[in-house]
Order: sequence, then C-alpha cells, then structure tokens
Amino acid sequence: MASAPSSFSEHAGSGGLHLPDSARELVKILVAGPFGVGKTTLIDSVSEIRPLHTEEQLTEASVPSDDLAGVRDKTTTTVAIDFGRISLAGGIVLYLFGTPGQERFRSLWDDIAYGALGALVLVDTRRIDDSFDVLGLVEDSGLPYAVALNQFPDSKQYTEEQLRRSLDLEPGTPMVTCDARDTGASIDALLALVTHLIARTSPHPPTETR
Repeated sequence: MASAPSSFSEHAGSGGLHLPDSARELVKILVAGPFGVGKTTLIDSVSEIRPLHTEEQLTEASVPSDDLAGVRDKTTTTVAIDFGRISLAGGIVLYLFGTPGQERFRSLWDDIAYGALGALVLVDTRRIDDSFDVLGLVEDSGLPYAVALNQFPDSKQYTEEQLRRSLDLEPGTPMVTCDARDTGASIDALLALVTHLIARTSPHPPTETR
C-alpha cells in the first residue's frame, strides 16, 4: 500500500461483479463491533457488489445469549460473515468481512481474521461497555484498527477525551463519527482506517484522502 486513496473509485456503486482493471492492492478488512452496532448496514451502504449476508432470525432460544438492550427492534443476526467489496482510487480494493458480535461466535474469529490487514471497529455510544470484548479480540490479534462511532437518533454525546478514555484507546488510534446508513460517512470511516494502515507501513506521511 504505497499511497492513500484520494476518492471513492468511479467503479464503486456500479454493481459490477468483476474487479476493475485498475486494481493493484487487494486488502482484507474486518468490520467488527458488538451485536446490533451496524456492521451489516455499513457494508450494505458501501459495497459495489451485491453483499453476501449470513443472517438468521432471532428466536426465543437466542435470548439468553443475544442481549437486545438498546436494539429492541433488531430481528436478525449475522451467524458467520457479511461480505462486500469497495474500490478506492489508487487501485486499492477493500474486501470487507463483517464479523458476528456475540461471544457465542468467538470461535469463528481466528478464521475470519486470518489475512486481514486491519479492522474498523464500530461503537454504539449508548452501549459503550458492549465494545470491550470486541476491542480485546482485535487488540489480541495484533490488528491495527480505527474506531467508528455509529450515530443513532438517541446516541449519547461525549467529548473525544471521554470516549478515548472509556474505550482505553492508544493515542494514535483513529476515532471518527459516522452514520452506517450513509455511504459517504461510511467511506470516510474506511478511509480513516486505510490512511492509518498506510502511515504505519510508509516512511512518508500519507497524502490527503479526499
């Protein structure tokens, strides 16, 4: 990854199945976060191909393990992965793998994370404590990551300092605000992660991303 992307590729959103001829860097990225935080929604909002989902209906049997506090309207859950693809300028293509957020799917983590270069961790500020286990998984795997605060209508407002302290983030960890339903905001969150990855591997500062 030699340079930061400057904008969303002209191929994105075209619905094309095949990779663009300009593709040079194929990058696996995890989209992680607790149950109901918006991972599936984010991948849906940016994928240039029809996303792959492995969702099942929530049932009475899942109540003990799927905490619906704060997400009472949720009726389905990802049981394996969500998958999407987005092409960025500069020939960078991101393969997005959404991971299940519940503890009962922890055994899938190593397989899904294999080969990933980084992770975008979504956080719901109404349920900050729910993010700790996922952040622990990402940190234990050694993956560089960025945090995206997914905004809901009743999201609680905190200062950046309060959030960084609550999430125990390292000073260099990017943290951005986004709306997973909004394509532009979701792309900006992914660009923050990509720029972070480039900065970690390049001796030169990354160029402007927009």
